[in-house]
Amino acid sequence: MSSPDVKRRAPLLPVVLTLAIAVSLGGCFRPLYGTTSAGTSVRSDLAAIEVAPMAAGVGQERMAHYLRNDIVFALSGGAPPGDKRYRLELTASERVQTAIVDSSTGNAQSATLIGTANYILRPYAGGDPIFTGKAVASASYDRSPQRFASLRAARSAEILVSRQLAEQIKTQLAARLTNRQVAGH
Repeated sequence: MSSPDVKRRAPLLPVVLTLAIAVSLGGCFRPLYGTTSAGTSVRSDLAAIEVAPMAAGVGQERMAHYLRNDIVFALSGGAPPGDKRYRLELTASERVQTAIVDSSTGNAQSATLIGTANYILRPYAGGDPIFTGKAVASASYDRSPQRFASLRAARSAEILVSRQLAEQIKTQLAARLTNRQVAGH
C-alpha cells in the first residue's frame, strides 16, 4: 500500500474501534423496566409491593399522607391491587430552613422544606429486610405577609417534596429489584 492509502484509512480506525466496543458492551445493559431473564418484569414486582400505613410525628401528618399516596400511585401506576409479595415500611420527616430574613420585621421571606424518607422492603409474609434505603428532597417557597398565601405555598412545597421522594424511592426499588433478580441467576 502506498502512503496516501494509509492516510485515508487512518481516520476510520477510531470509528471502527468505537463501534466494536459499543457492540461488545451492548449486551451488558439491562433496561430498568424491562423483562428479566427470569421472565418477570420490574413493573410487576413494583406493583406487588404493599405500602404499610405510616406513622407521622406531630405536625407532619399531611406530609406522611401525601408521601404514602404518591408512593402507592408510583408503584402501582394506578392499577387495581393484585397479589402482594413485598411490604414497604416508610418513615418520613420534614424540616424547614429559612434563608432570607427581613431585618426590619424579623420575618422570613423564603423557606426551604427538606423532606427525608427512610424505607425498609420486607417479604410480604414478614421476616428480615430485603433492603433498606433513604431518599431526600427539598423545595423552596416564598413566605408572604398574607397568611393564606404562605400556608398555600408551604403546602405546595410539601406536595412537591412528597412526589420527589416517591419517585426517588420507586427508582431505588426498581434498581435494587432488577439487581436482585439478575444476581439470582
